[in-house]
Amino acid sequence: MSTESAIEFPGNCRLHVALNVSHLEASKRFYELLLGESPSKERPGYAKFEPVDPSVNLTLNEVDGEFIVEGGSAHFGVQVKSVAAVQEAIERFKAAGIKTITEEATTCCYAVQDKVWAVDPDGHKWEVFVVLEADAKDQLYAEAGCCSPEVVTFES
Repeated sequence: MSTESAIEFPGNCRLHVALNVSHLEASKRFYELLLGESPSKERPGYAKFEPVDPSVNLTLNEVDGEFIVEGGSAHFGVQVKSVAAVQEAIERFKAAGIKTITEEATTCCYAVQDKVWAVDPDGHKWEVFVVLEADAKDQLYAEAGCCSPEVVTFES
């Protein structure tokens, strides 16, 4: 498998925002209006938008009401173009004493990714990730969810 991104986007990185939504179709219509374009990828309970301007990877993940949090945020991320850039983020977090979770060749949001997770002081989950395979065909998503680890246990 390549160590470079399977996804092309402007610049060296772009923001990723994952939102838990209770009604995917209604949310999808709202973000189509907001962003001026249709989703780039759709699966049951999932829609992904990748506009160039603003450069963002926005995913909508349909969940039942008990997983909806105030404001609807699930997690945030920075999408990078190489495994080396993920490794650089790991080193920055470790040098600062921030605990991380590292995942390699994980299937998330119907794509294969390498990533590192960290949590900010207020508990917001952030990931730095590279997409190694743009469209994983398996159904691991349906079994494992998308995307952040269920249990937050960190390695030093």
